[in-house]
Amino acid sequence: MNASPASIRALIVDDEAPARLLLKDLLAKDDEVVAIYEADNGEEAVRLIQEEKPDLVLLDIQMPGLDGLGVVEAVGPEVMPLTVFVTAFDRHAVRAFEANALDYILKPFGDDRMQSMLSRAKGRLQQIQMESFGQRLMRAMAQLPGTEGYQERIAVKTNGITRFLTVTQIDWIEAAGAYVTLHVGDKEFLHRRSLASLLLKLDPRLFVRVHRSAIVNIESIVQLEPLSHGEFEATMRHGGHLRVSRTYRSLLERRLGESL
Repeated sequence: MNASPASIRALIVDDEAPARLLLKDLLAKDDEVVAIYEADNGEEAVRLIQEEKPDLVLLDIQMPGLDGLGVVEAVGPEVMPLTVFVTAFDRHAVRAFEANALDYILKPFGDDRMQSMLSRAKGRLQQIQMESFGQRLMRAMAQLPGTEGYQERIAVKTNGITRFLTVTQIDWIEAAGAYVTLHVGDKEFLHRRSLASLLLKLDPRLFVRVHRSAIVNIESIVQLEPLSHGEFEATMRHGGHLRVSRTYRSLLERRLGESL
């Protein structure tokens, strides 16, 4: 949606100028209506709906050429803004609501009927906005790196004994041929998996590749000391040291949110 609940952009579609003027005057009395567009035929209405994307359309059903229901069909009911049909012919009511109209106003009408319609429209617009916000939030959360799907424990075998390490315990990981060495405090554990395949299973909010042959747990870094040629030496929380190469330095900077 383009507008907040406190700002409604409305389109009036009617082939009769006096009817458009009356609707415009009634809408203008509401402070929450911030823009009013007008169309005197169905084709112009379709163009304005597609280009301006109003929040609310007051649509006359009977018009020469493309009528109100034809406008809905041309735009597409699934993308049509909130629609209130306006007509002098009550027999169109059933067809209007079959077209998913929010409301149906019979000519002639007065301020009370207009206020009732606007109140209903505001409530529905707010509902749509909240639904849209929820959907956007869910999509954003789905795009954020999260823990779901990432490895939380790693099984390592030492002298015939299988030990389970929580990944947050790992300070850094080094490539060792077809294996990797897991550095956990002052201990080292050999694990049969390539560095690249293991990286795919680790939470990127925590683990960053800093060298062709090394991955670091950024929470284990306590100090970064500049070396030559844009490289750094990382001092780890348990006293180990690790080189941050110039090639992978940008990955660490991006994760830290600042330049080194």
